Amino acid sequence: MAEIIVVTSGKGGVGKTTSSASLACGLARHGKKVVVIDFDVGLRNLDLIMGCERRVVYDFVNVTQGEASLRQALIKDKRFDNLFVLAASQTRDKDALTKEGVEKVLKDLAEDGFDYVICDSPAGIEKGAFLAMYFADQAVVVVNPEVSSVRDSDRILGLLDSKTKHAEDGESIKAHLLLTRYNPQRVDGGEMLSVKDVEEVLGLKTIGVIPESGDVLNASNKGEPVILDMESMAGQAYDDAVARLMGEERPMRFTQLEKKGFFSKIFGG
Repeated sequence: MAEIIVVTSGKGGVGKTTSSASLACGLARHGKKVVVIDFDVGLRNLDLIMGCERRVVYDFVNVTQGEASLRQALIKDKRFDNLFVLAASQTRDKDALTKEGVEKVLKDLAEDGFDYVICDSPAGIEKGAFLAMYFADQAVVVVNPEVSSVRDSDRILGLLDSKTKHAEDGESIKAHLLLTRYNPQRVDGGEMLSVKDVEEVLGLKTIGVIPESGDVLNASNKGEPVILDMESMAGQAYDDAVARLMGEERPMRFTQLEKKGFFSKIFGG
């Protein structure tokens, strides 16, 4: 049975699509059969970050409306044979997706032997976001360590607890916190919320802390999810998050301000 994971947030621009791409690549690197689906109808970006934008022929809406088969629309990743992308439509209206259409696609993917389905949700609480989370078994809530992002994510948690299939069946969705653009120096200076602050407000356990880094933008521009760059701290942090998602215990890195050594203080290193 495929595990359906929604990557969601209340606020736009916090790194959902970047995180969806890296989580999908990380799971595939662990040998899992993975598909990542872009639910942001009209504003697709996942194919750009995955580096397959020139290979999109059919999209998610084409499949849900019976205009193309799932096999025709799935794009196989060039780096991993067990990773696939289902792009969003750029030309359709957000109402083009239906609950019945999404359910059929998810069932077909499960029958095709996928281990994980990553649903890259649009921001906010409109229809695309609702459909991305409705069938989810787990949620990765992407948050920047700032008050507005945390407050908007609190609203999303309310929807996960009330407007999903699991909620309707009297069950709960396992939700994880993924903190992005984290800067320990700014946290230390009181400009940013700490990991503990965010955990306490949202009542979630942190699955990963992604440090603020230009590597993320550089990787996105190249169509290479940053998790593939294991030289970068962001890539290592996403790798840790994937391992924790799969049940592995790993220490939380990149959350503390590095203390300068004696010689660094003297010589300004």
